[in-house]
Amino acid sequence: MRLIERQLQTAVNNILKWCDTNGHSISASKSCCVHFCRKRGIHPDPEIRIRDIQIPVVPDVRFLGVIFDRRLTFLPHILHLRKRCEKSLNLLKVLSNTSWGRIEHHYSECIRQSYSLASTTDVLHTDRRATLL
Repeated sequence: MRLIERQLQTAVNNILKWCDTNGHSISASKSCCVHFCRKRGIHPDPEIRIRDIQIPVVPDVRFLGVIFDRRLTFLPHILHLRKRCEKSLNLLKVLSNTSWGRIEHHYSECIRQSYSLASTTDVLHTDRRATLL
């Protein structure tokens, strides 16, 4: 394990040296480390440092909109997507409730946004469906 830790630290030092020569900087306070591993036994997390400040090891990290966890199961990402979709669905339920009186403009806007990647013919059909709802 120490060999891998030394190799990682050497790679981080090379990146820091490249950043210094090219006018970039890496903030240790904004950096984090995820230990991707499928080993079953207990083993220590690597200690990686940026300018003598240890990078914290976190259980999952978000990178380009995808949440990666340490075992690469993508379960936190799926749970995040599910939670986000449930929020949108609950908003649509409130706006479409007939006992409260739905707001036609907001309801049709929510439907248009959910089908924003559809073709123009699909949007026209969506408008017809919205008037029926």
